Amino acid sequence: MQSQRDRLGDFKIRFRQIGFEVGWRGMKDRNDVIPRLHALRRPTFFTRDEDYYQADLRHAGYGLVYLDVPADEAAEYIRRFLRHPAFRTQAQRLGKVVRVRQSGVSYWQVNLKRERALGW
Repeated sequence: MQSQRDRLGDFKIRFRQIGFEVGWRGMKDRNDVIPRLHALRRPTFFTRDEDYYQADLRHAGYGLVYLDVPADEAAEYIRRFLRHPAFRTQAQRLGKVVRVRQSGVSYWQVNLKRERALGW
């Protein structure tokens, strides 16, 4: 089975992985990752950790995307998310905490009080 890193490369999606190109090995905790996101220039952070789908993590300087999909489909859903008309550009992803599912996308956005949902 092809790794999800390799699949992202095949899709021509540039990325840096926490613990490899960003930060240090073993970085998993929100207390380590969120400050690192503040130090990067307008990142979109993808994770399979449900703890990141929290409205209080919204910030105008980054986007968080929780992939609520099987691990072996993560690259495909990252690609699908990045092609979605509502999230295609970096500016459209900033300030949002997003949950990606097989059925669609839901998200919290800076300065909005309610969770929003979109289909594919």
